[in-house]
Amino acid sequence: MQALLGQAAPFEQGREQLKVLAGLEVTAKSVERTAEILGADIAHREQKESQQALQLPLPAVGGEPIPIRYVQMDGTGIPVVKKETVGRQGKIEGQPAHTREVKLGCVFTQTTWDKKGYPIRAPDSTTYTGAVETAEEFGRRLFREAWTRGWSRARLRVVMGDGAEWIWNLAALHFPEAIWIVDLYHARQHLWEVARTLYPNQTVKQKAWMRAPQKRLLDKGKIEKLLGALRSIPSRNPEVREKLRIEADYFERNAERMRYPKFRHQHLFVGSGVMEAGCKTVIASRLKRSGMFWTVRGANAILALRCCHLNGRFEDYWEDRRAARAA
Repeated sequence: MQALLGQAAPFEQGREQLKVLAGLEVTAKSVERTAEILGADIAHREQKESQQALQLPLPAVGGEPIPIRYVQMDGTGIPVVKKETVGRQGKIEGQPAHTREVKLGCVFTQTTWDKKGYPIRAPDSTTYTGAVETAEEFGRRLFREAWTRGWSRARLRVVMGDGAEWIWNLAALHFPEAIWIVDLYHARQHLWEVARTLYPNQTVKQKAWMRAPQKRLLDKGKIEKLLGALRSIPSRNPEVREKLRIEADYFERNAERMRYPKFRHQHLFVGSGVMEAGCKTVIASRLKRSGMFWTVRGANAILALRCCHLNGRFEDYWEDRRAARAA
């Protein structure tokens, strides 16, 4: 009970709920310690399995063929204690870091689409995995989760993310056979960055620029024409020219992952809404509350416990743990 409450809410709140609902007197520290011990054990098991996933051939996961399986991934910062950011550069140049990035991945299924051709996610098909760790470690973690979920049985496999380089490096290493899609809404945000650079503090002109061919070219997957438009914008300001170069390079680098009409014709998702919701549900609602500051060890323990619970695997873990202790 302490573990389940500790993964869902602040430890003091968990202590109060135990007293009100079960008549049990424990300290907030007891809830914290118990949740972190069990979470660390879950994390250790997952890490061991992730190592084996690359060192040993994984057995094929049996079952019916899966129409379409998705893997999505992203990163989001969580507040941490000062010792966890020593020597780390913050988002603002010259400023120290105040957060550490949690890399989160999800796996889910699409079985059909609606009358208008829009994809429909299978209910209760989403599972999560994540931690504060290197991209290499996270890649092994996500590969294991996808394989456990029957990645090899999927008729069509899709990887989605924003334009972050680490995401597509992992996709190339672990999911080279998949269709790769850059989230359309992240791509639009890059166009908005250009609009704000060209017309700072001029909302009307920013919106007008977006309504011009730029957004339409992106939505239609005509990235080469979009690149031409961006690179032909004149400016005497070196900062504006640099921003235009950076954003043009972003679209050029991701061009083949932005063929949105092609993906829509296949009835695929072009937005990573499932991942965005996961960042809020799995991470923000528990680890980013006011006044919270985590150690990496504590955050990873709670994340492991939380994902285990949200994935519907906590009871299986508990039974395995009890059996191992009995043996």
